[in-house]
Amino acid sequence: MVKAPKTRSARAAKATPARVRARRTGTRPSERPAQSKWVLFAAAAAVLLAVAAVVWAVNRGVEDTPAPVSINHVHGLGVNPSDGVLYAAAHNGVFRLPADGPASRVGDGQQDTMGFTVTGPNHFIASGHPSQEQGGPPHLGLIESTDSGVTWKTLSLRGGADFHALRYRHDTVYGYNSTNGALMVSRDRASWESRATIALRDFAVSPSSPDTLLATTQTGLVRSTDGGRTWAGADGPPALLLDWEREGRLWALTAAGEVLRSTDAGTTWTSTGRIVGAPTAIAAAGDDLYVSVNERGIFHSRDAGTTWTQRHP
Repeated sequence: MVKAPKTRSARAAKATPARVRARRTGTRPSERPAQSKWVLFAAAAAVLLAVAAVVWAVNRGVEDTPAPVSINHVHGLGVNPSDGVLYAAAHNGVFRLPADGPASRVGDGQQDTMGFTVTGPNHFIASGHPSQEQGGPPHLGLIESTDSGVTWKTLSLRGGADFHALRYRHDTVYGYNSTNGALMVSRDRASWESRATIALRDFAVSPSSPDTLLATTQTGLVRSTDGGRTWAGADGPPALLLDWEREGRLWALTAAGEVLRSTDAGTTWTSTGRIVGAPTAIAAAGDDLYVSVNERGIFHSRDAGTTWTQRHP
């Protein structure tokens, strides 16, 4: 007996469901597990790449963030009237301290900047010692910057003067030369007159009289009424630093950090606050006071020294 050939539908009936699905997709059942492994591997690789990208971005951000600058032993502070920004002169250069950002070095100079004084918009004078890279005589004499401390040039007394204190009043520069203890005065910043030899720590010049000066010494306050030629003892606190900001506003800091204010040219004094530590420099602008404190940093007070906030550690 001859068997009839199997029809298409009969062969399909014997096919397993898996084979039917395989024919429809064009994939054999044995291939699916391998494909699943590849999918999982690809997903894991994508996760690892994403994590690596995040880590790289974080590390790159850390690398791109500049480290805080180190300001070593501040000798002077001043506010630039051009933009109201505070500047600090230190053992290792001049630094700019904006109110809304970190401090930064001004220019490339790293001279030991002393006697730092702001004479006008973007206009500074100073003294001190050259850095090791600069070389030259050990004393800078009188130096000047007309671009906010970016560059400096020598005006006079190079090698012969180290002004630990400088003041600019009445179109005149007053300087205390630590090399010989002389109070010196110049109107043209080139030729100088030595008016007295006296052991000063700091001094200030009256905003209204070019002949009235007040100074601090180891034994107390002294006063001159002839432009610094002669001096006499003055009643007052054992002040260390002075800033005669404007007429009727004379500031003093004691070695213990007490803040004092005089409205009558130093005849009487009122205590307005205190700062912890040994102060090294002061600058005043109205009731805003800026003070550097040895081994603590630079501080700012908006209320005449009652409260303080740190501007730079």
